[in-house]
Formats: sequence, C-alpha cells, structure tokens
Amino acid sequence: MAACGLFRSLSSNFSTVLPLLTRSAPLSPLRLAPSPYFRRTLASSSRVSAALKFTDKHEWIRVEDDGVGTVGISKFAQEALGDVVYCGLPEVGTQLAQQDEFGALESVKAASELYSPLTGEVVEVNTLLADNPGLVNKSCYKDGWLMKMTISNPVELDTLMDEAAYERYIRSIED
Repeated sequence: MAACGLFRSLSSNFSTVLPLLTRSAPLSPLRLAPSPYFRRTLASSSRVSAALKFTDKHEWIRVEDDGVGTVGISKFAQEALGDVVYCGLPEVGTQLAQQDEFGALESVKAASELYSPLTGEVVEVNTLLADNPGLVNKSCYKDGWLMKMTISNPVELDTLMDEAAYERYIRSIED
C-alpha cells in the first residue's frame, strides 16, 4: 500500500516536471524554486506538526483549544536516543515550572532527562508507555506523547521555537 502511495507521489511530481525537462526555452527562476514536497519535515503530516512548539532540549508541546498541552520528544531526540526501553513520567497533579525536570527516558544507548516546556500542572500521563515505551520511537508526535499539562503562563509559548526555527536549530547543532 505504501508503495502505491509512493508511486502516485512520484508519478504526479514527474508529470509536473516532464514539460520543464523537454522545454528548449530558458526556465524562469520562479519555476526553478524548490518545491515544498522536497522539504525535510519533522513529522509525516504538516497538519500534525503545525501547532507544535519546541524547546532547545528537544521536547515539543501542542496546546489544544481547551488550554491543555500535550508534551513529547522530537523525532530528532528519539532518533538520537535509539530504542526507548523505559519511560519515567511524573504523577498526575505534579506542578511544574518551565524547564523543570519531570522524568526520564532510557534507551539501549543512553538515558535522557525530560524537561517541562511550560509552567503548569500534569493532568494526564501516557499510561501506554509503561508496557510499550517503544511508542516514543514509533510515533513520537502522535501515540508516543509523554504527558498532558495545563498551561499556567501562556506567554511562555513565545519563548519556544516553531517548526521552522527548530529545523534551523537542529541544522546548527548538526554542523
């Protein structure tokens, strides 16, 4: 099924590029601009990542309309950690300040502390991770979320990076 989707994607991109390849007239610089289809993304769906905000310690938060934020780790962080084998998460009701340590992830390669992206109270933890910590690796932006928290100080969201800023940050630390 995935192969069919890939083939459709390639064939649809090919049909838009073919007329450009067979043209003899010089191409306009606007026609040569990079296509957004070839841009590296943090998640498989831009709709999923559109509302994400990131910390410099690689946690993300997505704040829903009800003011509750879902927290997880980025794709970059889970790839660096390797296969997660244990998730230490806070108890519901724990009060956190921005950048407070709230737990840890252990993998076959390393252990990493988790830091709160915002100030608030833990209202839910992902209990599925107790039996299946690998969800963090398989679906870090969806099923592998870590906790949900209230947002006590919404202004703190402005200190976090959006997806584009986080991408630039990742590139800067990879160099």
